[in-house]
Amino acid sequence: MRYAQGGGLTDAERTTREQLRLQAAGRFEGGQTNVEIAAVLRISVRLVERWRRAWRELGEAGVLSKGSPGRSRLSEAQIARLERELERGPLAHGWADQRWTLARIRTLIGRLFHVSYTVEGTWRLLKHGWSWQQPTRRAIERDDSAVEVWKKETWPRVRAPRRSATPGSSSRTKPASR
Repeated sequence: MRYAQGGGLTDAERTTREQLRLQAAGRFEGGQTNVEIAAVLRISVRLVERWRRAWRELGEAGVLSKGSPGRSRLSEAQIARLERELERGPLAHGWADQRWTLARIRTLIGRLFHVSYTVEGTWRLLKHGWSWQQPTRRAIERDDSAVEVWKKETWPRVRAPRRSATPGSSSRTKPASR
């Protein structure tokens, strides 16, 4: 279902919505029409139709809440195992370098637990205990003095000059008429 403001429901709102569905299920059993139920519960007829279809197929279980869609599909034990596997590093899992990417972690979760996550879902799963990291080592070939010389001498020459803030330099050359 889609909800206003592009978001889902909070737990309290989900409970309220479930109570409405259960009231509708009681009215289905009482033989009321979709229009009557929609008027009494102050919801759309289409929504009542959808609930009635679910009620016909699964009974009361069809109108019960399925819970928060944002819940992790991994248990605490599985998350702990995932952390241990991540600490072993990408090389231990067959990748050629020592960089964990969200796509690689997603693949690892699929291999270990046979659960499919999106890259965004993987980020949400990890963002509470993990953060992105930069490598601590620098390239062996790096010459810091050459970098400083380049920044002082070459960069000012190749950098695009900034536009001056003179009258008429904006995209509008004439004042807007009223």
